[in-house]
Amino acid sequence: MSDRAPAITIGPLYSADAPDCAALEKVLFPGDDPWSAQMFRDELAIGHFYVAARSSGGLIGYGGLAVVGSASGSHPAEAEIHTIGVAPDQQGHGVGRLLLAQLLARADELGAAVFLEVRTDNSAALGLYRSTGFEQLGIRRNYYRPSGADAFTMCRPARRSSAG
Repeated sequence: MSDRAPAITIGPLYSADAPDCAALEKVLFPGDDPWSAQMFRDELAIGHFYVAARSSGGLIGYGGLAVVGSASGSHPAEAEIHTIGVAPDQQGHGVGRLLLAQLLARADELGAAVFLEVRTDNSAALGLYRSTGFEQLGIRRNYYRPSGADAFTMCRPARRSSAG
């Protein structure tokens, strides 16, 4: 018998994962407007960059990034983190950091600044974002619905990956 934790893998999020993502959303964001399975499928169909965290074959987290513009275009690329969610029993073990690292690596490939909104009372997420170079730009009052919770807008300046 081993005390080792199951390995966590990060890879693409698939349309077939949408129901599991939606179920996790209901647990993570019950006082707000959790995403439906169709919303996840729509994000994937548009071509946004989504990743999944899996352990023992099951989905334990997800993250999504939208990118506008391109590194070669006349306007620099910009990216927005649409969502990061980690199963409650997996929080505090680095899963969110692994997902964020994949999203930021994609943005860095494009030399894109990265924007996001985060609840002002989500201290764990705020700590993660600050530790990876995000700075607070402002506040959006009553951003989350229906709870009315406020959100900070944050940005991490564009960086270039060593591969790019």
